[in-house]
Parts: sequence; C-alpha cells; structure tokens
Amino acid sequence: MSSLNSPNIILYTTQTPNGNKASILLEELGIPYRVYKHDFAARTHKEPWYLDVNPNGKIPAITDVFRDGKEIHIWESGNVLKYLVEQYDPTFKLWYPHGTRENYELFSWLFFQVSGVGPFQGQATHFLRHAPERIPYALDRYHNETRRLYSVLEKQLSQKMKGYIVGDKFTIVDIAFWSLAATTPWAGLDLDEFPAVKEWYERLLQRPSIRKGMNVPEPHGVIALAGDKDGELTKKFEEFHRKWVLDGMGIDAQALEVQSNRK
Repeated sequence: MSSLNSPNIILYTTQTPNGNKASILLEELGIPYRVYKHDFAARTHKEPWYLDVNPNGKIPAITDVFRDGKEIHIWESGNVLKYLVEQYDPTFKLWYPHGTRENYELFSWLFFQVSGVGPFQGQATHFLRHAPERIPYALDRYHNETRRLYSVLEKQLSQKMKGYIVGDKFTIVDIAFWSLAATTPWAGLDLDEFPAVKEWYERLLQRPSIRKGMNVPEPHGVIALAGDKDGELTKKFEEFHRKWVLDGMGIDAQALEVQSNRK
C-alpha cells in the first residue's frame, strides 16, 4: 500500500461535482495530496500527457504510487472513490467489508449515482444552461427523469433512521450523491421537493471534509451563487461555461471529422 506519510497522490480536477467527490473523500480520509487544476477553456484535459493518465480526457483522475512501487492511474469518479477506500481505509470508516450485505448495497447505490443521477442531471444542466436554443422535449425529458431519480433517493433516505444512504454511517455513497445534490439549482431542480434529501444535504454541508473538499481547486461556484439576488453573477457564470462547453463540442466534432476522413 502507498505510504500515508508522503503525498504520492496527484488529483487532476476542476470545480465540478465529479471532481468534488474525489477531493471530499481525500479530505475525509486525511490523505496528503497535490492538485493539478485543469483549465477546460484551454482544454488542458485533452493534452496528450493527460490522455496518458485518463484516455477519456475527463476529470477527476488521480495518480498514485502503487504497492509495487510503480505509478498507477485511476480515472472515472466512481473508481477513484473505490480505489481510495480500498487502499486507504482498511478499517472501513467510509465503506463496508467485502462480501457483506452492506458492501453490495453500497456499490449498487454508487453505480446508480454514476450511471443514473450523474448523467441525467448533467444533461438537464446542459439543455438548461449551455444549449444555444431551448428544446422543450430535451428540457422536459432530462428535468423530469432527474426528478424521478431523486425521488428514489428520497424514498431511501426517508426510511433510514441514521440519516445516511447505506447502513448506519456516512460512506462514499453519501459523498457521491452530495456532490451532485450541491448543484441541483444549476440543473433547475429544487430540493424542497425532496425533504429527506434536503435535510440530509444540509446536515452533511456542515461536515468539515465536505466544506473543505467542495472548494477544491477553487470556491464552489453554484453554492457561491446562492446569494446572487440580481442574477448578474449567475448570468456571467452561465455565459462563461456555455462558451467553453460549446467551443469544446465544436473542436471535438472537427477532430472526429478529420479522423473519419483519414480512414
């Protein structure tokens, strides 16, 4: 196992829900780490050196020195969470032992987050904030499906006496869902519709690891906009993100066209 006494971990991230998952967990575990902040507008996440770390050119990713003494690259947010607890949480503070009922339940909820809530909420955000034109079908489709997925989480939390998603303690599943819940206003959702989720969200917001990790590598944009009464900061934030999203889509489309023509 890598040594906890030396900062072998580099976290490649920027201010996104998926990036927050990794930084919150690292803070929760008290693991020393260094941060490389990607600049999506400058497309540093598509540079060849980073594609050697994450072939998909997304964040988060981490590099670490594995137990064999060689560097290892871990990417996809769910796998980053899984790797970190398997390597650095031998007492199961934030997960459950292999083969237990709770372990299987935990990974069912984690996969539900990364394959369901995350992608649908991301598309709800895209068509609300980034798309150059309003497409009612897309807005309704992704908004309503995201609400349905949160209703699944609402039912689960409303039944949990201890107030956590799996078992009786705070786990990596709470980290994963919390990071998405923090940006629900940006996707046009209101947590008032889900009282158990809202209570859980606000309670976890007071957790030191969350308050620190959510601001890596910079202050949490969506939470900071909560006090934007006149909407000016929100408009600028939206315009900035729309530009790099649409510019990036255009560049990726051109690259695919070039690749196709070479065949």
